[in-house]
Amino acid sequence: MPYKNKADRNYRTEYDNYQGTEEQKKRRAERNAARAKLMKAGKVSKGDGKDVDHAKPLSKGGSNKTSNLRVKTKGANRSFKRNSDHSVK
Repeated sequence: MPYKNKADRNYRTEYDNYQGTEEQKKRRAERNAARAKLMKAGKVSKGDGKDVDHAKPLSKGGSNKTSNLRVKTKGANRSFKRNSDHSVK
């Protein structure tokens, strides 16, 4: 849902209803662990403008195994082909 003005967005409600749920906290921890693993391997560093991508997404049963992780630019990792209803293909 696009917001015309940041004042229209209720961040507290958004956190309570989505970002603060136990499921989302677990997923965020998994993503952070994946980045930490590749940082330790020297493939990414803080502030390098790169994202750690899961070849098979965590949401579709992927894991944090090194074989499932790859480094991508932020633009390449965050742009997905979308359906007409804006959902991810």
